[in-house]
Amino acid sequence: MTPEHAPSSGPGQGMSRLNPAALPVADAARVLTRLGGKPVTEDMLDADIDAGAPTNADGSVNLVHYAAWLVKEMSAGGD
Repeated sequence: MTPEHAPSSGPGQGMSRLNPAALPVADAARVLTRLGGKPVTEDMLDADIDAGAPTNADGSVNLVHYAAWLVKEMSAGGD
């Protein structure tokens, strides 16, 4: 099973596990807020997705693909 198809959370001795290759938008917003130190909301991620940010077939977010898209968008805006 590829990481994109592995569930983001599931049973694991009573603990939920996050899969950075397949996070629901709400979980991605929470992770990005905690790691980045600035608030990231579901609405912000939804706006990026509407603008072309990649998602998995199930609508989840791969944080590596999303970060690469952000870098591409930032470099395109700086031309």
